[in-house]
Amino acid sequence: MIAMTYENAAAFAQTSGLLYFAGIFVGVCVYAFWPRNRARFEAAAHLPLTED
Repeated sequence: MIAMTYENAAAFAQTSGLLYFAGIFVGVCVYAFWPRNRARFEAAAHLPLTED
């Protein structure tokens, strides 16, 4: 069995965390720039400017 040292565990945690957050970032960007969501985001952008 391979002994897991602190350095190996830290490197694994850093690499997996980087991949996890990069995936989240890509997912958020895809959602934000998806053409079907354009009208929803434009309506939300103009919401503070509308009068009650």
